[in-house]
Amino acid sequence: MRILFVYDCLYPHTIGGFERFYRDVTERLARNHEVTYLTRTQWTAHESPDTPQGVKLVALNCGRDLYTASGRRRILPPLRFGMGVLAHLLRNRHRYDIVQTCSFPYFPMVSCAIVRVLGGPPIVTDWIEVWSDEYWQRYLGRIGGRIGAAVQRLCIRLTTSAFTLSELSAKSLRQSGYRRRLVILKGLSTSEPPRTTHLQLRREPLVVFAGRHIPEKHVIAIPAAIDLARQQIPGLRALIFGDGPERVRVIAEVNRLRLEDVVRCQGIVPWREVDEAIGRAMCLILPSQREGYGSVVIEAIARGTPAIVVRGADNAATSLIVENVNGFVSSSAEPSMLADQILKIHRAGPDLVSRTYGWFREQAEGIGIEASMAQIEQVYRVITTAIGH
Repeated sequence: MRILFVYDCLYPHTIGGFERFYRDVTERLARNHEVTYLTRTQWTAHESPDTPQGVKLVALNCGRDLYTASGRRRILPPLRFGMGVLAHLLRNRHRYDIVQTCSFPYFPMVSCAIVRVLGGPPIVTDWIEVWSDEYWQRYLGRIGGRIGAAVQRLCIRLTTSAFTLSELSAKSLRQSGYRRRLVILKGLSTSEPPRTTHLQLRREPLVVFAGRHIPEKHVIAIPAAIDLARQQIPGLRALIFGDGPERVRVIAEVNRLRLEDVVRCQGIVPWREVDEAIGRAMCLILPSQREGYGSVVIEAIARGTPAIVVRGADNAATSLIVENVNGFVSSSAEPSMLADQILKIHRAGPDLVSRTYGWFREQAEGIGIEASMAQIEQVYRVITTAIGH
């Protein structure tokens, strides 16, 4: 089967849970199929792209800066990328048997839909999140928010087959009027649970964050939370991995609290370094109030590392947490509330690590990426058989 993936981000040039998911999926599909990844150039002319193994890469020069200084997605790069996708698919409409594309940032998906009407390949769309009208207005303002919500509604109407990663996103998609094929993928985890003999029950007084530094993630709350919790946890430290428009503010907050030797902002590093830190940490912290899945939470739990997440109407990561079994759900991202959860994990000690590890071992088969791969390939077969490919 000839498969095209369309997404303007490519891991590890752009860091994120969904980017990692697409890389893992395409590499697995490439073992048995012809897979092409159509993306945006995210590297300099002197760099070579880190291409998924076995996957053909097509990169369009559409601008490298995705975010504004305030942390919002820029409009021009995805618009230019969408035009490039349209041109590529018009030239190659018979080259692919199926296209899989992320719904966001919408313009590329619209291009895929236009070419489909003109005789191009069928499309499967990944709806990781569905934003409410209220959230759109908070994100882009009253006028911009209305336009964004209208574009999202258009894309929902254009969707013929959909994948989501959570019940929350599936429910939102249905509530927005979607009535066609919808499959909730079972999992993203590529981790194998460590052998019991290798499991580190006694952990360092270390808290780890890994993710984009954008306002929705509330990374800026972490230094103050550590400052409060370390009053009762001797030697407590934190490692903050990732980058984004909020990074400067996070570093400024660390400096304001004089925590330079306590909270380290590590930036973007290879995943193995993040994974190693998570494996020895007391807990992972993800104070985001908007997550389509929260893959880093599962990756932490796979290491026996309990996680702290934040309750929110748009946060699917809360569904991954069983209170006092593999972590805790904070009622807000306020530093004092996050500090309370850190203290709970510290007091629970090795017993919580053991329970976290046990939970993952019980759930591993159902939440692993191989379960999702079977679902994806089954949908491909159904769609291509129906159109006679």
